[in-house]
Amino acid sequence: MKVAFAGTPEFARIALEAILAAGFAVPLVLTQPDRPAGRGQRVQASPVKQLAQAHGIAVHQPERLKNPATHVPLRAADVDVMVVAAYGLILPQAVLDIPRRDCLNIHASLLPRWRGAAPIQRAIEAGDAETGVTIMRMEAGLDTGPMLLQGSTPIAATDSAASLHDKLAVLGGRLIVEALRDFDRLTATPQPAEGVTYANKIDKAEAALNFRRPATELDRRIRAFNPFPGATAVLGGATVKLWRGSAETGAGEPGAVIAVNDEGIMVACGEGVLRLSELQKPGGRRLPVADFLRGTAIRPGDRFA
Repeated sequence: MKVAFAGTPEFARIALEAILAAGFAVPLVLTQPDRPAGRGQRVQASPVKQLAQAHGIAVHQPERLKNPATHVPLRAADVDVMVVAAYGLILPQAVLDIPRRDCLNIHASLLPRWRGAAPIQRAIEAGDAETGVTIMRMEAGLDTGPMLLQGSTPIAATDSAASLHDKLAVLGGRLIVEALRDFDRLTATPQPAEGVTYANKIDKAEAALNFRRPATELDRRIRAFNPFPGATAVLGGATVKLWRGSAETGAGEPGAVIAVNDEGIMVACGEGVLRLSELQKPGGRRLPVADFLRGTAIRPGDRFA
């Protein structure tokens, strides 16, 4: 079986690595164009492109796929299946029709829950007990295709979007290899009509925490927005990023600091108290709370907004 692969970030790179390790022929990789990244904003190849180049695989990087001319490399690759994982471009029906047998998508949720762009973050934010990966056949709708395989994993109380991403990336790699090996024996199951939710793209405007909300909710938002965009609050006129917290019992005026020690900064919420244990000042590094307090004086009575 010849497999084309379309993907861009680390989640997709791990899936491609699994496909290659399983021995499938991959004559072509599609990935997004090189773009500035990191603190220095240097133009960088995507993780998928870097892996493809290391294996001598041809790489195609169209800005869009509406123009039929951009489809030529995929047609020339003459593949049986195309696997798509976090590619970042919409695939028109004309592209979906090119592979001889099918187009499969690796989606990081238990569909039909969390269709859309940010399923990992939204599952944490919503307080889901578990999530997983779905291998599905692609169609024109947004993550609406029939399902071939699913695998689940619990969401730990300490999971951030980063740690859950890593778990799901490995699971996705395992499931797509299983789907390709058992392709002729798999049965496609339509997604249930009930239980559909949409994982909207994360907006930077969501980063600011509202301490009138319950501490349990803010804990989930901090974890869901780690590493992007990073939850924020204003302290003494400066915007501070909050990377780790935990909900505890207690009460006070929302946003008020009620206790400070090397274990955490206790901030009252609309319900309960949020213990902040990893923070970052503007222009600084992420620091455990004990180190953060050495450079920033915070006392009971101070306020986060």
